[in-house]
Amino acid sequence: MDRPLTFLGIESSCDDSAAAILRDGPAAGRVLASVVRGQGALHAAFGGVVPEIAARAHAEVLDHCVEAALARAGVGLGDLDGIAVTAGPGLIGGVLAGVMTAKGLAAATGLPLWGVNHLAGHALTPRLTDDLAFPYLLLLVSGGHCQFLVVEGPDRFRRLGGTIDDAPGEAFDKVARILGLPQPGGPEVEREAATGNPRRIPLPRPLLDREGCDLSFSGLKTAVLRARDSLMSAHDGIMSGHDEIKSGQQTRVPSAHLSGHSDGQLSGQSGLRESDRRDLCAAFQAAVADILAEKTRRALALYRDAAPLRPAFAVAGGVAANAAIRSRLQAVCAAESVEFVAPPLALCTDNAAMIAWAALERARAGLGPDAAISARPRWPLDPSAAPMIGAGKKGAKA
Repeated sequence: MDRPLTFLGIESSCDDSAAAILRDGPAAGRVLASVVRGQGALHAAFGGVVPEIAARAHAEVLDHCVEAALARAGVGLGDLDGIAVTAGPGLIGGVLAGVMTAKGLAAATGLPLWGVNHLAGHALTPRLTDDLAFPYLLLLVSGGHCQFLVVEGPDRFRRLGGTIDDAPGEAFDKVARILGLPQPGGPEVEREAATGNPRRIPLPRPLLDREGCDLSFSGLKTAVLRARDSLMSAHDGIMSGHDEIKSGQQTRVPSAHLSGHSDGQLSGQSGLRESDRRDLCAAFQAAVADILAEKTRRALALYRDAAPLRPAFAVAGGVAANAAIRSRLQAVCAAESVEFVAPPLALCTDNAAMIAWAALERARAGLGPDAAISARPRWPLDPSAAPMIGAGKKGAKA
């Protein structure tokens, strides 16, 4: 395989239907076309992704995504050398829609088919964009996953730690719902946090008092809920006190209840001021950044024991698009004299270019196609690692 290979990638693991055309060559010109069709409008009324709606939407638009990607790249099916599709992990209905689309195309064209682990697509993205050499340390941080991985090859991943409950992206979405913000929650919380005070409202940093690289975000989400309720109760007390003063009663309003309220406007949550909401978002985002920064320091210490002369750290996944978190991780790497790599924002969130690249990496390494692929709701990258808390009958989550 000396000539450049051209692959079609298909991604449908959650709520983004995507197709991409990728050709091996210089990093700057590898992605010939990338088409992503989100489903935000379909799920907006439900406060999150509805699996059945997502699966139906994938089935309706995936072939159009493939057609659009081929047209943008200026290639036909006959110009392809292979097809790659996300075979898991993810929402099983969506994964099935993608696998069946890819199998149909492979049967019609005779092209070889690679089933790709969605997490491997994220993990190998730094090689797609920056030609990062193996082995490198990766923080995969997204809506459904969070783990530290030493990426040793196209199909070799060693997990150093991960979340034992919620992933950061999931926590961002839940905090957005708690505060009455639209979905997806990550960008909304980040936007609110930009003008908030991260130090006004104290929030915990779970698991920082324990050794190792495991993380937890469920308790942090609960702390935000309690802080919101406390702020709303304080506001209700202020309002009732004002009513008593107006009726002639000289009830004093404690000055502590007035601190931090720079404006009098209420947010979408009854009794929660906009300034409270912004400060809560800022405090939550700062807590997540602190946790990820400290755990990254610990993971770097483990990784550098067997690292090359030029150690490198990469971040990938949807939460890697958060500018504040990126900045904190970059600062950690600078302090540790470790190269920092973060893919472009469009390749941090779910896309099909990373799926095509993961298959191309496997093909270049002599790892053949898999015509008998099946959709998998769970598919750990490091099968030798002990399952994280939450593994069930269908296997380990990560």
